[in-house]
Amino acid sequence: MTAPANPVLFVHGLWLHASSWEPWIDFFAEAGYTASAPGWPGDPETVAEARANPDSIAGHGIDDVVEHYAAIIAGMESKPILIGHSFGGTIVEKLLGQSLGAAAVAIDAAPIKGVLPLPLSSLRTAFPVLRNPANANRAISLTEEQFRYGFGNAVSEEESAALYEKWTIPAPGKPLFQAATANLRPHSEAKVDTENSERGPLLLIMGGKDHTVPEAITKSTLKQYRHSTAVTELVEFADRGHSLVIDSGWPEVAQASLAFLKKNDL
Repeated sequence: MTAPANPVLFVHGLWLHASSWEPWIDFFAEAGYTASAPGWPGDPETVAEARANPDSIAGHGIDDVVEHYAAIIAGMESKPILIGHSFGGTIVEKLLGQSLGAAAVAIDAAPIKGVLPLPLSSLRTAFPVLRNPANANRAISLTEEQFRYGFGNAVSEEESAALYEKWTIPAPGKPLFQAATANLRPHSEAKVDTENSERGPLLLIMGGKDHTVPEAITKSTLKQYRHSTAVTELVEFADRGHSLVIDSGWPEVAQASLAFLKKNDL
């Protein structure tokens, strides 16, 4: 079997370590792809190290992360397929808008500039960070209860607790503040070139029970791309929450991502 020409680059979101993509890397490797999941700038190699050293993660904003991955992409032999979750979804949207990826899958992506819905569940999820402006330059951890509400609400309490223990790390507060003020700032870091018709195909995936990025946000994101003639599609997993890339149902989401790529000859 000839290996696909484009490698796959995974981008994690807030509160999850890059190693949470390991099952996806294996899945795509079995499908013939070369895949990797480098962490955000400052991310330690392991979950334990990240928990022990939150200062290394603190202070990084959206543009810092985009530039970090753009530098990684510059060292690749071909444009990668970008797959991101939560704020990682926002990052891959920005990279695709800059034509740095062959295609992108943005899973429960955080809101970009222009997205107006602000569901109460999103506010509740972000409140541990946004309640204190000083958190913009800190790394903040979620409690197990906060993770249960924001990520694990669509799985059992036992599975949510296990996911929390296995994958969660402190996250920089800055991206949340940047997203929260995006529509008030003309040059917001959360702005994406949604009108680029020369970019690769984009798949938006949403979980119907997601508290962190409710479906209203993803549907509004889709509308932002209405002026682009490039392929943009939306897939919904109605019974899934924000943990859909790490919980026991992740293979279904991975399979949908792979099917989208195959349909677009990638």
